[in-house]
Amino acid sequence: MLQLKGRTNSSNVMKVLWVLDEIGLDYEREDVGGQFGKNHETPYLNLNPNGRIPTVIDDDLILWESNSIVRYLSSKHSLGTLCPADPADRARCEMWMDWQLTELVQGMVPVFHGLIRKPPEERNMGIINTARKDWAAKWSILDDHLSRNTFVGGDFFSMADIPIGPIAYRWYELPIKREGFTNLKRWYDALCERPSFQKHIMIGLS
Repeated sequence: MLQLKGRTNSSNVMKVLWVLDEIGLDYEREDVGGQFGKNHETPYLNLNPNGRIPTVIDDDLILWESNSIVRYLSSKHSLGTLCPADPADRARCEMWMDWQLTELVQGMVPVFHGLIRKPPEERNMGIINTARKDWAAKWSILDDHLSRNTFVGGDFFSMADIPIGPIAYRWYELPIKREGFTNLKRWYDALCERPSFQKHIMIGLS
């Protein structure tokens, strides 16, 4: 049985939990990281030398990097659905998955950690507000894209939506100013209707 190592309140682990649920795949999960520790101990580092979460073990395959895990599971178990069979459609999905890592998440981290994981007396609101503006600028790119597309990958729900969904949840749940972004909100509301999103993503902020 597939093994997943990582804590449920990590946005990177959430991606994997969500795709596993969408596929309907059985798995075992072990809490690792954050308050659970273990990610800097030798047994875990032998699996993932970065000491980050998540890590997946599928038979002889050891895989880390959350978006790579989402790609792998989607292509192995949901080719033609979550993972498009058409090379061009698949490339577009992967483009947005890479964008999530290289662009979108960069603005989120200072805001989320500053407001949720630091006590009020340690918050630097200047850094938080600057990061929020940068984050909003990235959302404007996706909002424009969604003015012409129902979902991130096109007119169909796909693996492209999964890495961005947990970040969108934080955008809409954090106590921050939010621009209108009507296309983004329409897409986000559609995600909120999915049982797997409700189960694994809409669990509060911690």
